[in-house]
Amino acid sequence: MISFAILIAGLALLLFAGDYLVRGAVAFAEKLGVSPLVIGLTIVALGTSAPELFVSLKAAFNEVPGIAIGNVVGSNIANVLLVLGAPALIKPIDCKENGLGFSLTVMAALTVILMVMMACGTLTHLDGLVLVSILGIFLIWQFRTARKARVEQPFGDYHDEIDEVPSQNSRIAAYLLFGMIGLPVGASLTVNGAVDIARMLGVSEAVIGLTIIAIGTSLPELVTTVMAAWRGSGAVAIGNVVGSSIFNIAGILGITAMVHPLMVPARIVYLDMWIMAAVTILLIVLAAGSRPITRTGGTIMLCLYVAYIILVF
Repeated sequence: MISFAILIAGLALLLFAGDYLVRGAVAFAEKLGVSPLVIGLTIVALGTSAPELFVSLKAAFNEVPGIAIGNVVGSNIANVLLVLGAPALIKPIDCKENGLGFSLTVMAALTVILMVMMACGTLTHLDGLVLVSILGIFLIWQFRTARKARVEQPFGDYHDEIDEVPSQNSRIAAYLLFGMIGLPVGASLTVNGAVDIARMLGVSEAVIGLTIIAIGTSLPELVTTVMAAWRGSGAVAIGNVVGSSIFNIAGILGITAMVHPLMVPARIVYLDMWIMAAVTILLIVLAAGSRPITRTGGTIMLCLYVAYIILVF
């Protein structure tokens, strides 16, 4: 029970610390006069991925690569089946989004590249550099496209996703400090609790990374899409899922591999990465058909995710 409590405490701290770091960073950028375009493309996008990044880095240095890689692979599976499936129960999710075609192409290419890298057995420093470079090119393209189209906030109004942005300097500093301290502490608690649970249940660390940690670190995206659907703005959900999946592969695994090489668990190579590829294809088919994800579709996606969790265990 103690291990479960440590894991829950770690995930909760990750979520709160990541949220406060984003708020503080956005407020600090606004104080410096940074454009909303840059804030949306960098701070908000990277900040919301901070929990996954810290978990993967901590897992890598603790020599439990199954959690580091499983966290990303599991999150990408959860992003499609869970994060898109759940809000569809509230209101149909529109699969039409400006610029989605190119982003989906990048996501699909990154998925294939990652699969080839993982099939080799190890994610090396060079692999990490390649992934981060692709992310850099993608961000530059997004920036230039948004500027040409004269779009100020390409990922939507980020203030809609951030409940409160502090204005006082002291509060901004406090938010940033809490975020920078809370993230590594939360990551440490999460990884330690997950490893203990894996040993207690007699399963691999990869299984815990693919399920419990992947779901926990995907909660921000899940809450955002559910609230967007509730407010009648479900059209942006698929764009957020694609963007998050791109950052997961290129940003989180890329940075982690650059810092510390990762041995890829055999079960991920033989099973889970193929399921990740299958849900990526499903997302492309949904987008190509331009048909909304209805309650029936959402129910099927959630059932598929439950089936996957059962299969993993």
